[in-house]
Amino acid sequence: MKIVKHSGNIVDYNPSKLKQSLLKSGASQMTVSVILNAIEKEIYEGIPSKQIYKMAFNLLKKVSNSHAARYNLKEAVRLLGPAGFFFEKYIARIFTAEKYQTLTNVVLQGNCVSHEIDVLIKKGDEIAMVECKFHMGKEAHSDVKIPMYILSRFNDLKDNRHTAFTRNDVISKCWIVSNNRFTSDAIAFGKCSKLNLLCWDFPENNNLKTKNDRNHLYPVTCLTTLSLAEKDKLLMLDVILVKEILKNSECLEKIGLSSNRIKNVIKESYQLCEYI
Repeated sequence: MKIVKHSGNIVDYNPSKLKQSLLKSGASQMTVSVILNAIEKEIYEGIPSKQIYKMAFNLLKKVSNSHAARYNLKEAVRLLGPAGFFFEKYIARIFTAEKYQTLTNVVLQGNCVSHEIDVLIKKGDEIAMVECKFHMGKEAHSDVKIPMYILSRFNDLKDNRHTAFTRNDVISKCWIVSNNRFTSDAIAFGKCSKLNLLCWDFPENNNLKTKNDRNHLYPVTCLTTLSLAEKDKLLMLDVILVKEILKNSECLEKIGLSSNRIKNVIKESYQLCEYI
């Protein structure tokens, strides 16, 4: 059976890959088997992969909102766009969870020109700049030109003294973070240039996906009990993570939810953040 990916490429339908992604959502083996059987009855030659994804999501949602939310994580991160401003805040939250001090949208003077830095992080005596590359396209990749360009900015900044966390800060490292993937050349250049690259599936055991699951850093955009407009309102209130709703449920009242809907959102949020 052949399916058509977002990119237009035609590949073989791989039920094992779908099974693994469903299991990672927290669904039981029995639930996953039922979903796979239901999908196999509906698929046809040349079916778009996005249609299979939608079927799996809807079937998961009937079982558990939190399972569907977790299964929808990559799309939820994409919904932090289109400009990428909220993606930068989300990345700052990820580093904060790892005990870094963080600042967003900082302007620093280099040797040649000034630079706006998406996120600045500090742990101990080490300070690093973090550049976020956000893509709306599901199949978009960050190619080698991106780390080459960011390396030049890093080199312009690293020998200067800056006022950010203190009055005498020195930037010694550079991170590049993408919501999608890096090309193999971008990864090779990053390694050779001692740049830290982070994206959806790289590095293998410490990528955006694993960091998210490890620390329950689910963005509010993954919640199935909220509309897109309501998610946008939360982001505008600087409520970026699901766990922030649990710490400050008053934000749900501020965006106009009824008491009954607030209970549903909190229930899904709790189940999502408590899953291990």
